[in-house]
Amino acid sequence: MNGFDAYQETAVSTQSRGRLIVMLYDGAIRFLRQAIADIERCDYAAKGTHISKAQDILFELNTVLDMEQGGQIAQNLRSLYNFMHTHLAKANLRKDPQMIREVIAILEELNQGWRAITG
Repeated sequence: MNGFDAYQETAVSTQSRGRLIVMLYDGAIRFLRQAIADIERCDYAAKGTHISKAQDILFELNTVLDMEQGGQIAQNLRSLYNFMHTHLAKANLRKDPQMIREVIAILEELNQGWRAITG
């Protein structure tokens, strides 16, 4: 492991849970914006890769939800994550940038909420 990798690992492992969630949202949004650019360039292989990476992040966010402690909020987030994952699958098949923008809008709203909580 080189110095940069060690720094990155340390930076991620020392972040609060809320900050990590913000980082995951940021990553998903970035991948989806890249997917839209890929569609505009007709680079459909890259589009699929970027959407898949965003879906992986949504899967991870969904997996770590504490359904017992989180109550209704966790249930609502699970529903949103499942909706976004399915919506992105359809957007990928249809090569539909508007569907991707809809997911970005949801992620941005969630991200703003987490940023407000984490300061």
